[in-house]
Amino acid sequence: MSDLIDDPRPGQNLPEYTVSEVSGAVKKSLEDQFGRIRVRGEVGRVFTARSGHLYYDVKDDRNVLACTTWKGQVSQLSVVPEEGLEVVVTGRMTAFGGQSKYNLNVDEVTVAGEGALMAMLEKRKKALAAEGLFDPARKKRLPYLPDVIGVITSPSGAVIRDILHRLRDRFPRKVLIWPVAVQGAACAPEVARAIAGFNALSLGGALPRPDLLIVARGGGSIEDLWGFNEEIVARAAAESDIPLISAVGHETDTTLIDFVSDQRAPTPTAAAEIAVPVRLELLGWVGDQQARMVRAVSQRMQTRDQRLRDLARALPRADALMAGPTQRLDLMADRLPRALTRSVDLRRGRLIEAAASLRPSLLTRALAEQRRRLAQCGDRLSPCLNRAIQTKRDALARRADRLSINPIQRDLAAKRERLDMLTRRLSGAGESQIREWRTRIDALDRLRETLGYKETLKRGYAVVRGDGAVVTTQKAAQKATALEIEFADGRMTVGAAGAKPATKARTRPPEQGSLF
Repeated sequence: MSDLIDDPRPGQNLPEYTVSEVSGAVKKSLEDQFGRIRVRGEVGRVFTARSGHLYYDVKDDRNVLACTTWKGQVSQLSVVPEEGLEVVVTGRMTAFGGQSKYNLNVDEVTVAGEGALMAMLEKRKKALAAEGLFDPARKKRLPYLPDVIGVITSPSGAVIRDILHRLRDRFPRKVLIWPVAVQGAACAPEVARAIAGFNALSLGGALPRPDLLIVARGGGSIEDLWGFNEEIVARAAAESDIPLISAVGHETDTTLIDFVSDQRAPTPTAAAEIAVPVRLELLGWVGDQQARMVRAVSQRMQTRDQRLRDLARALPRADALMAGPTQRLDLMADRLPRALTRSVDLRRGRLIEAAASLRPSLLTRALAEQRRRLAQCGDRLSPCLNRAIQTKRDALARRADRLSINPIQRDLAAKRERLDMLTRRLSGAGESQIREWRTRIDALDRLRETLGYKETLKRGYAVVRGDGAVVTTQKAAQKATALEIEFADGRMTVGAAGAKPATKARTRPPEQGSLF
C-alpha cells in the first residue's frame, strides 16, 4: 500500500525514446539548423574507398570536421582535396546514427588563396618530375610540315581564330578542332579526353589522325588556368604518341602541361608559327636551292666535258689500236680448218681402238660373275639373319626372367609382416600408457579427497559463516546477526531467530582459515 503513495524516483516520469528516434531527431535538428554552409580549414587525412566515395577531414588548430563526398559528386569537384591544402568546402551538415557521428557532405571545394594553389602546384610538379615526365629525353621531335593539325581549345574564343588565321597566312593545313572547356571543373577531364581521343584515331580512317596537336588557351588568372595544372591533363599529355605543343596563357603564364609537352609556345599564335613554316619563304628557299643545283650541275658537266676532251687527245687512233688484233685474227682463221681436221682424225682413231675391245663375250662374262657374287651373298645373308634373330630372342628371354612378379610379392609380404608387428607394438604401448595415466589419475583423486576440507570436518572441526562470509575472529562473530555452523554431518544456524536444525552439508569448500 505504501508503494502506491510513494513518490517516484527522480527522472522516472521522463518520456522514453528509442535509439533510432534520438538519432533521427539529432539528424533533423542538425540539418535544419545549419542547412548549406561554407567551411574554411586545412585538409587532413584523405581516404578514397573502393566504392569511389571520398572521405577526408577539414581542421583548424583546435577541432576537426569529418567531410564526405559521394562517388557521383567527386567528378564535379573543381579541386580534389589533398592533405595539407587550405580549402573552402561547401555542403550540407548531416549526422550518421550508426556511429553517433556528424559530418559535412561536400559538393564543392575551392582553394583558399593563391598561396595555397602555388604550394599545391609545386607539390605536383615535384611528384611528376620525380616520375621522369619532365625528362627532355622523352620529348618527341615535331614534324617539319604536318598534313593534319589537331587543335584542342574552346571553339568560341579568339584563340582558335588567331591560330587558324596564322596557319592560313604561313602555310594552310588541314585543321581538326576538338572543342573543350578551357576553365572550370570540366576543363581538366575534357582536355584529357581530347588528347586521348586524337591518339585513338586510326591511320587511314574516315577521320584523319593528326600529325601534331596544339593545346591552346588565352591568358587569365591562376584560377582560370588551373585546369591545365591538373595531374590528369599532365599525364594525358605525357602519354600522347602524337607530338604536342602547349600554348596556354601568355608568355609569363606557366602550367604543368608546359613541362610535360614536347614543346611550349609562349602564345597560341606562336604555337601556329612553330607548327608550320612560312610557305612563301619555303618556296623562295626551294627556288634558291633549285638555281644553286642547276648551276652546280652545269658547272660539273662543263668540267667533265673539258676533262673528257683532254683525255681523248691523249688516246691513240682507233685504226692503230685495231691493226695488231686484226692481223692475229686473220692468221688464226687460216689455221683453224687444218686444226679441226687433224683433231677429228685423232679422235676417230681413239674410238676405233676402244670399240675393238668392247666384245659381247666380255660383257657376258662380267654379267655372269656379278650374278655369281650376288648368289653367294644371298646364301650367306639368310644364316646371318637367323643368328641375329636368335641372339635377340635369347637376350629377351634373359630379361623376361628378371621381370618376374615373385620378388615383388616376397618383398610385399615381408613389409606387411613388419607393419603388423609395428601395429601390435604401437597398440601395446598405447594401452600401457593409458593404464599408467589412469593409475596416476586415481592416485591424484584419492589425494584430493584426503586433502579436502570434508576429511578435516570428520576429525571434529567445523566451518562458521556469518552474514554470508566466513567468520575467523570473535569480533566478526559478535557483529554477525546470525551464524551458520557446518559440521561433517550437516549445518545449523545460530542467531536471533533461534537455532535451526542441521541441514545436509553443501559441497562448497570453505575459504582459507575457516576451520576450528
